[in-house]
Amino acid sequence: MNVTEVVSTGAAGPTGADVRSDGHVAVTLKDSGGLDIAVQSKVGALYGESIQRTVAEVLGTLGVEHARVEIDDGGALPFVLAARVEAAARRAGAQGTAPPERTVPYSGPTDRKRQRRSRLYLPGGQPKFMINAGLHHPDTVILDLEDSVHPSEKDAARILVRNTLRCVDFMGAEVMVRINQLPLGLEDLDEIVPEQPHLILIPKVELPEQVKAVCERIAAIAKKRKLGHPIWIMPIIESALGVENAFAIATADDSVVALTIGLEDYTADIGVPRTPEGTESVYARTRLANAAHAAGIQAIDSVFSDVADMEGLLAWARMARALGFEGMGCIHPRQIAPTHEGFAPTDAEIEKARKVVAAFEDAQAKGLGVVSLGTKMIDPPVVLRAQRVIAQAKAAGRLES
Repeated sequence: MNVTEVVSTGAAGPTGADVRSDGHVAVTLKDSGGLDIAVQSKVGALYGESIQRTVAEVLGTLGVEHARVEIDDGGALPFVLAARVEAAARRAGAQGTAPPERTVPYSGPTDRKRQRRSRLYLPGGQPKFMINAGLHHPDTVILDLEDSVHPSEKDAARILVRNTLRCVDFMGAEVMVRINQLPLGLEDLDEIVPEQPHLILIPKVELPEQVKAVCERIAAIAKKRKLGHPIWIMPIIESALGVENAFAIATADDSVVALTIGLEDYTADIGVPRTPEGTESVYARTRLANAAHAAGIQAIDSVFSDVADMEGLLAWARMARALGFEGMGCIHPRQIAPTHEGFAPTDAEIEKARKVVAAFEDAQAKGLGVVSLGTKMIDPPVVLRAQRVIAQAKAAGRLES
């Protein structure tokens, strides 16, 4: 008589009555007996067979032929369920990867100077926030593998983010992934880079060598996988040393398109509380903005942490714009609209810019080398600034394209 023996077990995913768009999966590997899949789901009558097929497909790709699988489903979409099954099976000792079929076509690289007024942070371990994030129309979304993910869940979040890149439509938003602090972040790249996110954020950067290490790892993966499109880099500066090395970090590699700052870590590093006014970080922010512009890349500000203070957020965004920043982070969808408003040019700026551009175009049409507006001569930098204001106004919907 043959007796089935348990080889090992693993589990992944949250449990509890409040779980939505996710689920808990426990996988027990056995030495015989085939697959035994038990599903507990409120929609089991409708989707029970589909859930079982997804589980069998993932385990088949991982080479698992004998296992007991227990699923407590909280409305997980197939790509989420596949991530939880894969994570649980890997924790039980299964080898390999089992990405789902790509359902969202790769959109190609984004423009290195594209508009990045808002970047919406999405916890990398919580699919309920990812699924409809594009409906809020941020300029960019961040699938976060760092601060929002518990250390014990890094492996599962990495798989979930990989699947998200293959299966979620963010409706035109640029898609970023914040990896973990190095060296763990290099392991994130192995899973993430083949799915070609538009941009990688590197946290806690203090030295240009950290940027170079990430770029070298990306290049090696791209060569192995024969990926033909660039992946942009945005270092996050979060310490006094990072601020002092801002220009070297900005120019560490041609793929760097922006610098940003993390003020919670920065203020902790210099030993002061963070305030709504931001006086304690003005030096760091202006130095970072200046370094970014000197390097010919974008300066992106930190998040505003009070999600209930819309007036404070708007004031912060306007101050950031005045310091030379082109965008900032958002930790809640309600922050997106005020952020866009704060980085939009004012009516007075738009009107002045229109007059300058009109005067420039008139001078060009007449073949004149000198541009004047009333009694004032207009220098080329003034024209360039006016053209940029017009472009910003059009992007913000304040002027027709």
